Amino acid sequence: MDEIIEKLLRIEEEQRRRAEGDALAGYNRGRKVHKKQLAFHRCKKRNRWVFGGNRSGKTECGAAEAVWMACGTHPYRRNRENVFGWVVSLTSQVQRDVAQKKVLHYLRRDRIADIIMQSGRKDAPERGIIDQIIVKNVFGGMSVIGFKSCDQGREKFQGSSLDFVWFDEEPPEDVYRECLMRVVDRSGDIFGTMTPLKGLTFLYDEIYLNKRQDPEIWYEFMEWADNPFLSKREVARLTLSMDEAELQSRRYGRFATREGLVYPEFDETKHVIEPFQVPAEWQDAISIDPGLRNPLSAHWYAVDFDGNVYAVAEHYCAGKDVDYHARAIHEISDRLGWKRDAKGRLNAYIDPAAGQRTLAAVKSVSELFYERDILVNPRVNKEMFSGISRVKSYLNQENGLPNLYIFSCCTNLIREFKGYFWGSGDLPEKRNDHGLDECRYYLMSRPAPPQAEKSEVQQDKERRIRALARAGRRR
Repeated sequence: MDEIIEKLLRIEEEQRRRAEGDALAGYNRGRKVHKKQLAFHRCKKRNRWVFGGNRSGKTECGAAEAVWMACGTHPYRRNRENVFGWVVSLTSQVQRDVAQKKVLHYLRRDRIADIIMQSGRKDAPERGIIDQIIVKNVFGGMSVIGFKSCDQGREKFQGSSLDFVWFDEEPPEDVYRECLMRVVDRSGDIFGTMTPLKGLTFLYDEIYLNKRQDPEIWYEFMEWADNPFLSKREVARLTLSMDEAELQSRRYGRFATREGLVYPEFDETKHVIEPFQVPAEWQDAISIDPGLRNPLSAHWYAVDFDGNVYAVAEHYCAGKDVDYHARAIHEISDRLGWKRDAKGRLNAYIDPAAGQRTLAAVKSVSELFYERDILVNPRVNKEMFSGISRVKSYLNQENGLPNLYIFSCCTNLIREFKGYFWGSGDLPEKRNDHGLDECRYYLMSRPAPPQAEKSEVQQDKERRIRALARAGRRR
């Protein structure tokens, strides 16, 4: 009886909400919630993106976010009055059929003070092209949601100071750059929702790889299975209708050109975890790929009692001399409480090329590190293909679980794993690979990971590690 009463109350609440035209009041509330939508809304970063498959729920994120901001009712962020934001679509027709339709769905009619049309009648805005919606803000002022289309050209995006810009699908780079300038004055937000169908465009480098190391950038992949409102039967039907390449973008929201990746096994949700205090007994070795004009990369590696490897700290810097790098390596080691020999010296693996002298240098890089109490070992296996195979085995075992975890503070190593491609002549492209090189040297110093069935304790540990990774992605 109680269950029947509960269902009736839910039905009455849904009927009341629909009668009042307040779709936003029921957004992600109830027995079914879209967890990745909530992660997007809760994130405090100022440049947030959802890479989502078709019908994964990504556009709902952008529309709800825009309406919350304009009304001053955002449940997870500091609200403002007199908000001015843009909704940017690819064309006016796409605006009308997608983003504009979603905004009107979530915006209560009593919140609308006025509608300015580009074409059509404002008493039937859903049938025309909207220029601006004037929104009553709960703080007493008026907000503006303006609509723009990329086919207008960059010049139409100049001049305004904005609190937010929502990109519904991927914009041209010049429009994106112009919009970045529009939110500077008000310390505003950029957010985007897109299905990456165009391959490795500028947003692949700008957002996914975050090549500028912008701390305000955040992204999430969203796929059909993340949307609790899609039927499993429909998901199965759509899956059968697409080939693998199409599934990667249209179901999983992945960038379309992925077949050239050296490490397609790498998955941030599995391999990247939040830092924790590593027991002293796990400390294993430092590995260095030297560079002066090119970046020098060094990582500190720990190994637990089950043979899982953790990259726990990173030094990555270009244009500095050995003195600078040695000081940085000692400082990071001191902070970690890293093990030293009886004379206080550190041990590290290094590229064998560091032992070579040139006509311009009296001493090799290895000798210079030795003099600075870093005992580098150049006896590493540099064979590329067996090394790549070893890394792959640590990234993914036959049971689908990894033996390599990377702390989220090792941003450059993570970026290199995501953007390491095969080049010509069946060799990887020799760029953005300094961390990967020394990671390979280190893993080649270790045995291949065991493929035996894992104990319940090991499985529980891996569940906890995955929980740490998910917690880090939600921040």
